[in-house]
Amino acid sequence: METMGNLRRTNYCGEVSMANVGQEMTVCGSIARSRDKGGIIFADLRDTTGILQLVFDEDTPKDVFAKAESLKSEYVVICRGKLRERASKTDKISTGDVELYVSELRILSEAQTTPFEIRDGINVNDDLRLRYRYLDLRRPSMHEPIVLRSKICQIIRNYFCDNHFCEIETPTLIKSTPEGARDYLVPSRVQPGHFYALPQSPQLYKQILMLSGFDRYFQIARCYRDEDLRADRQPEFTQVDEEMAFVTEDDIMTINEGLIKRLWKEMLGIDVATPFVRMPWAEAMSRFGSDKPDTRFGLEIQDVTEVFRGTEFKPFAAVLEAGGSIRAINAKGMADKLSRKNIDKLGDVAKTYGAKGLAYSRLTADGTSSSFEKFLTEEEKTRLYQAMNLETGDVLLIVSDNDWVKACTALGQVRLDIARKHDLINPDLFNFLWVVDFPLFEYSEQEGRWMAMHHPFTLPRAEDIDKVESDPGACRAVAYDIVLNGVEMGGGSMRINDPALQDRMFHALGFTEEKARQSFGFLMDAYKYGAPPHGGMAYGLDRMVMLMLKKDSIRDVIAFPKVQNAGEPMSGAPDVVDPQQLKDLSIALTLADK
Repeated sequence: METMGNLRRTNYCGEVSMANVGQEMTVCGSIARSRDKGGIIFADLRDTTGILQLVFDEDTPKDVFAKAESLKSEYVVICRGKLRERASKTDKISTGDVELYVSELRILSEAQTTPFEIRDGINVNDDLRLRYRYLDLRRPSMHEPIVLRSKICQIIRNYFCDNHFCEIETPTLIKSTPEGARDYLVPSRVQPGHFYALPQSPQLYKQILMLSGFDRYFQIARCYRDEDLRADRQPEFTQVDEEMAFVTEDDIMTINEGLIKRLWKEMLGIDVATPFVRMPWAEAMSRFGSDKPDTRFGLEIQDVTEVFRGTEFKPFAAVLEAGGSIRAINAKGMADKLSRKNIDKLGDVAKTYGAKGLAYSRLTADGTSSSFEKFLTEEEKTRLYQAMNLETGDVLLIVSDNDWVKACTALGQVRLDIARKHDLINPDLFNFLWVVDFPLFEYSEQEGRWMAMHHPFTLPRAEDIDKVESDPGACRAVAYDIVLNGVEMGGGSMRINDPALQDRMFHALGFTEEKARQSFGFLMDAYKYGAPPHGGMAYGLDRMVMLMLKKDSIRDVIAFPKVQNAGEPMSGAPDVVDPQQLKDLSIALTLADK
């Protein structure tokens, strides 16, 4: 094994080009692969920027050529030479026009055979890749997103600083407060029996900062939630967090549209049109069956409740009698793609999301097959066909329910399933929109009380303030989510800055005065000394990067992600700890025998 000696990198592999031909340079990295052609050796050198071909031949110093003969994949080297034009060029790598003719080579570290090939296009078990994450991250398709994530963070910082925001770090060890997901708890050694919580977000602190005279705050913050994992969720994640004072929701949405515009232009070369569409929550649910609608394709939901007013078809009549709703989708021209078997599978999707079933009519040149039309009058069929613009080749799908939100949600999932399976979505589109006017409260059957849909500090719409206690279900929030291609990328709200209104909000949520003070007393006290109107929002950085780079999972844009059981396979976390550590924390384990 050798040392670098007096050699120091002068160039990165992926940044050289024809403009550098004839220059002496020193590069370093790992050998991606080596090919001995008998008298001439080619080796691909990989660093964080890309790959550069190295060349050794009969004119290479004999000691250097001998070392080149020993090169194997993942050997770490540093070498000096002259850049020249390649005789046989390739467009498979960005440096395919040039190669480095090596005159000096040092092998800094040898490598064992890796458990899988370090190249793209391999078929390797995810568990193995995550166990050897440091090897997986060497592959260009895994390495590049991490580098691009860093550049995205830099653009975000520059944008906020250009707009008078102050970057402020908030504590990681905080007080556990109710509302939200389950906290990760950290025991205190110096105060036995007391616990910190890891922050689910910097929510309370960023509001305190607005009361502290900082007009504009931002932070790229680590956050933690002890909840089940899925493709776009991790127990620890990163938020782009922000708060602004003396603003309205329009100001906040405008500043964030500017951020998105800059990010997409600088990272992807795409000019995003602003302002974004603003869609009320009720409209999003009614048309798309989702509060994060994917608007890249049609299949919009329609309300056909009035079509069936007075019907004798019992399932629909029972729903109408209960004050419910009947919703439908016309899968235009898809009768040849949606067979009866396909429709049955769509029915299973609808049932998964709470529907009792999925009624259908399939219109083909050979006739109409339907699960319900024989129970309708001719007049009802005529009204239905006209309302839904039904023609030969179409498929009609209907869900009815006492709860219009449940009916729309089920059809919304059916809509997405059809689009994904039949390639109705253009992957090159970036459709942004704001969903606004969310409900302020949602009722929890499990808790038996009203819960804040966002958090207890969300400002009600001015016209709904009088309903906070008397009719919580009718209250709307000054809240907004930024949605991209069916994914909630971020969201926020204006905050309550009136202590009296905040007390009413706590009361509506079932907090006693004692409980409210115990949980949020420091914020309630701060409000007594003057609070400006303020609001903010937060993005899930992991989701943002995933969407920008068109990845399927946030695990692809996180260096060391957790897996389904919240473990980290490479290091083996979480793990048992020394009994003395538990003793120091005054903790005793009471694990049940397995």
